[in-house]
Amino acid sequence: MASDYQQITSFQNSRVKQIKKLRDKRGRERESRFVIDDGRDLRRALACGYAVDYALYAPQLGDLPPEVPAHAVYAVTPDIMQKAAYRQNPSAIVAVMHSKPSRQPDDGRVPSDALVLVLVGLNKPGNVGALLRTADATGCTAVWLVDCALDRYNPNIIRASTGACFMDNIYELTADRALAHLHAHDYRITATLVDGDVSLFDADLSGRVALVMGTEEDGLSAEWALAAAQKLVIPMAGRMTDSLNVSVSGALCLYEALRQRRDKL
Repeated sequence: MASDYQQITSFQNSRVKQIKKLRDKRGRERESRFVIDDGRDLRRALACGYAVDYALYAPQLGDLPPEVPAHAVYAVTPDIMQKAAYRQNPSAIVAVMHSKPSRQPDDGRVPSDALVLVLVGLNKPGNVGALLRTADATGCTAVWLVDCALDRYNPNIIRASTGACFMDNIYELTADRALAHLHAHDYRITATLVDGDVSLFDADLSGRVALVMGTEEDGLSAEWALAAAQKLVIPMAGRMTDSLNVSVSGALCLYEALRQRRDKL
């Protein structure tokens, strides 16, 4: 019942205002917090060790996930929830979560069959989220966000990843740091390029592999192309299309890698 929780009745409440500020990356970085406005995503964040700071709850819109501690809950009206939520059709809860510091890859022992998805300069949150989701589905060892202007707590990344963005195998680093780590640990750097010379169907994606993908607009820099031991191209049988959305290309490559490693299934 709403009466069991603290009440927020004003649009001018400081918590409602803070939630709106957390839609912006700078606000998230300044506050070390982010927002989840979906019960499934919230449960997955909690399962990955994230902690709730506080949550707004509109009982008229649905049930409160039982994992949310009652002392952190503020009951609100649907109108206030509509104001606070990022989605046009809000769920019953908007939770403010404590974020975790960005991490760097470990320089310790790297598995001989490690598969790392390296996303360079991606700038569309829907693509990043979809790739995080696919990377988890295909058992990627890690995902690296390299020189990425986005943070993984972007609301659209959270939504598109269906919670995969909360996994502890996601790292944020510069291109210099990424290349140094890949060379130091003898990864086979495999870049996806429109003018690649190895068909995806013929590529060797077994062993310790870094699958590197750039933006649809600019692709990968010459630095990454020179570093690549394999330059992949995805075969195209049509007459008009010469490339695919990066999230589709990534899914094809990751599932080909999984097929070649199918003893893991």
